[in-house]
Amino acid sequence: MKSEKSNLKRMDNVGIVVESLDEAITFFTELGLTLEGRAMIEGEWAGRVTGLGTQHVEIAMMITPDGHNRLELSRFLTPPVVADHRNAPVNALGYLRVMFTVEDVDETLARLCKHGAQIVGEMVQYEDSYRLCYIRGPEGILIGLAQETSNQ
Repeated sequence: MKSEKSNLKRMDNVGIVVESLDEAITFFTELGLTLEGRAMIEGEWAGRVTGLGTQHVEIAMMITPDGHNRLELSRFLTPPVVADHRNAPVNALGYLRVMFTVEDVDETLARLCKHGAQIVGEMVQYEDSYRLCYIRGPEGILIGLAQETSNQ
């Protein structure tokens, strides 16, 4: 429920920094997202937004089938990447994963494994609501997969 004081309209996207845009695009396309666009982001304005100064970043915007959510994949050319959180455990502080709801989690997992995905723990049933798991995709990116199992 929207608060009367809130100006929040929506969440536009979640960003993930990668080394290989092509590999990440292939993986997330296999998951079911569509490449909406790809561009170089550079210039003084971009550095002012991020606080990084002069930067050259190639981005790819992926969109979910419902058209409501986006995943921004970024590859920094300059400045170079300064930290790597890809292999952080699930209980690490900070942004960690994105969860996707799919029609058939077993079929989705089988397709993604052909692109290098590996299950983190195991597939579990949560009450009568979901079957879910965490997987690591290209470059160790952590995502969650969930399948609704009840008539919601």
